[in-house]
Amino acid sequence: MKKSWFITLFACVLAMPIAHAADNMKAFPPAEQGMTRHVLQLPKQKDESAFKVELMVGKTVSVDKGNRYFFGGAMEEKNIEGWGYTRYVLSSIGPMAGTLMAVDPDAPKVNRFIPLGGEPYLIRYNSKLPVVVYVPEGVEVRYRIWRAGAKVKNIEPG
Repeated sequence: MKKSWFITLFACVLAMPIAHAADNMKAFPPAEQGMTRHVLQLPKQKDESAFKVELMVGKTVSVDKGNRYFFGGAMEEKNIEGWGYTRYVLSSIGPMAGTLMAVDPDAPKVNRFIPLGGEPYLIRYNSKLPVVVYVPEGVEVRYRIWRAGAKVKNIEPG
């Protein structure tokens, strides 16, 4: 009797984070036709204010090694009415552009991830809600975690 009670309690404790994550996903609609939904659940951190998440959206393309490339387009933050949650949407990805450095025409092409142009797209770190990104089919979503250093320095008056 005690053993079955313990197993039931243990199973409930394990299921709580899964149920909580599933409840959070109710706010995020499925992707529309021609789009895909990407979901990132961040691990809990001791001091989440010291972290940021960089979202990188783009495609893997065969290009030369010497030039720098980027895609046109802009991520939008959209509020989900009634929930107060944010979703990130790239409605369309623009044409690929890049530098025009001369390269050996016989040099082999390489597969590289080519992101959207512009500044890095940093968002607040929050392990309590999933990061949900909607992008056109065929577009990849990658991320990187940024962490503030522990050392804080003064700026001297000048």
